Amino acid sequence: MEKTEAAAASPYVLEMTGIEKQFPGVKALDGAQLRLRPGTVHALMGENGAGKSTLMKCLFGIYKADAGSILIDGKETRFTGPKNAMDNGVAMVHQELNQVLKRSVMENIWLGRFPKKMGLVSHSEMYQKTKEVFDELDIPVDPKMMIGKLSVSQRQMVEIAKAVSYNAKILVLDEPTSSLTQEEVEHLFVIINKLRDRGVAMVYISHKMEEILRISDEVTIMRDGQWVATEHADHLTTDKIIKLMVGRDLTDRFPPKTNKPGDVILEVKNLTGKYMPSCIDVSFNLHRGEILGVAGLVGSRRTELLETIFGIAHHQSGEVLKEGKPVINKDSRKAIENGFAMLTEERRATGIFGGMSILFNSVIANIGNYRNFGFFLSNKKMAGDTKWVIDSMRVKTPSQKTHIRTLSGGNQQKVILGRWLLTKPDILLLDEPTRGIDVGAKYEIYQLIIDLANEGKSVIVVSSEMPELLGITDRIMVMSNGYLSGILDTKDATQEEIMRLAALHI
Repeated sequence: MEKTEAAAASPYVLEMTGIEKQFPGVKALDGAQLRLRPGTVHALMGENGAGKSTLMKCLFGIYKADAGSILIDGKETRFTGPKNAMDNGVAMVHQELNQVLKRSVMENIWLGRFPKKMGLVSHSEMYQKTKEVFDELDIPVDPKMMIGKLSVSQRQMVEIAKAVSYNAKILVLDEPTSSLTQEEVEHLFVIINKLRDRGVAMVYISHKMEEILRISDEVTIMRDGQWVATEHADHLTTDKIIKLMVGRDLTDRFPPKTNKPGDVILEVKNLTGKYMPSCIDVSFNLHRGEILGVAGLVGSRRTELLETIFGIAHHQSGEVLKEGKPVINKDSRKAIENGFAMLTEERRATGIFGGMSILFNSVIANIGNYRNFGFFLSNKKMAGDTKWVIDSMRVKTPSQKTHIRTLSGGNQQKVILGRWLLTKPDILLLDEPTRGIDVGAKYEIYQLIIDLANEGKSVIVVSSEMPELLGITDRIMVMSNGYLSGILDTKDATQEEIMRLAALHI
């Protein structure tokens, strides 16, 4: 994909220098900086907690910077909020989409600025304007469709179209491909190139280094709230980016595999979900101390398989046996009693209680064990277990009382993993455990998973990242359109064979 060089000598459209932001107990930004040229894609990288999103929220008016300068077209600017930023040509597509799901696509795009005729909202004009933007960006979505019925990728495209409708000159894309298929990524890149050709300056936040090196013109790397380096993308390699991000060489992306699978602990026989789409006639075994990967394309129903095993989704037929005995996980409570734990795919939506403390998030799944005299909860026991979660999971936090939403994605994930370990499970079901997590935190999660397997825990890992599955698992089972296409020994598996099996039932 070609990168424009036309804007190389142009003045900066955005200059952020000396930006500082303090939260209780945490200095999130410490002299951070970013300089953005018009008509370029500028990648912003760093480990979780490096300050990338905080810096962009200071630009967008969500946070007010404690110190520093923000210049747009050479003029000092401080936005009072997102609406003020968008009215002035600065738009942001957040990783967690915030849309009115019960309203139409076009209403979401023009919310707060509906076109009017004679004092009334003109739906025909709204439709026409939306259609024009969609046609320009080649977005095949009906403007009248309810936005809640769209896929995540389509909703993301709508947000980008909304930014274009504001004639944004600066567009921030926060982890834009985290939920996209490869085909959808290609479409997104076509749109990005169109916007680049129009002179739009884009900040592209991502942990996916191959994408960064392919789509970006320049790369800024942050660490611990500070600016580390800004380099032209052509001068960087994956190894150099990792070294700048983590402050050290990371020669091995995955820890050594030291676990040794034992006897069969779980048997899944002809399992079919009750409500479609779901898994269909799936059978496999899981060994004690084994890490079993689950691969597949979007729509392969890997998540549905885990939810059916865990009892979140009901099964129509088939059975699950643990240590040779049938278990019926009719709901999550029963699954926990039966020694299962499940870390869900959407961490913010179904994993954390964002407005609650780390202590609450750590102990909530095990709350029955903290009762004193049947009525009261033991604060001492809860604090002790929370300390165990923080220490053993290596969670970076000022205190147990810190709200979990203020932590980085990697640290949030560690807290949730610790929460489930407090229930003392035998079998862990991990759905995309490293999604949206940087390379350094990923390594720590991988090490935790391998350590758990070494302790005799059995782990099933769903992942969309092929290198991850090949790097940490013992076997890989491949799902396709609800069916199990095959199971491969990881040491003999190739990406080509996995992809062939993933497309078998499509």
